[in-house]
Amino acid sequence: MTAPEQGDTGFRRGPRLGVDVGQARIGVAKSDPDGLLATPVETVQRREGDPVARIVALATEYDAIEIVVGLPVNLRGEDTPSTQDARSFAEAVAAASALPVRLVDERLSTVSAHAALRDSGRSQRSSRRIVDQAAAVVLLQQALDVEKRQGRAPGETVLKTQESET
Repeated sequence: MTAPEQGDTGFRRGPRLGVDVGQARIGVAKSDPDGLLATPVETVQRREGDPVARIVALATEYDAIEIVVGLPVNLRGEDTPSTQDARSFAEAVAAASALPVRLVDERLSTVSAHAALRDSGRSQRSSRRIVDQAAAVVLLQQALDVEKRQGRAPGETVLKTQESET
């Protein structure tokens, strides 16, 4: 894989994969190479098969330059019970992939996803299967927008470790 092209704005050209880690399901989204639009990909069941391998396979399929994992912190920016779970999952993905993995603040991404689905006329019950994908779209789009505004990759890089846990 070659290094991503970097334009005048500092935005690194290339598709990204966005991952919203939940206890039961993992929402996945992808972006176009220019970072204009994040779109839903699929919902990976957390307790079925190997979710880390599926995320890595999707990143390969979409020729991603990096994987962006949502970091669920509270409104004050503090860790929540889900924060360590997301960090552990991101570390497992980093250990299994040659791609860079970044943790990005995902405050309110699920709330925003529910609101967007509700505004489109979907009930919470009918949205259950896709809300995780919608949350991944929200967090990935926010990461793309931040990078375009600031000219640098958002969030923190996950360091590769020898062991992986899911």
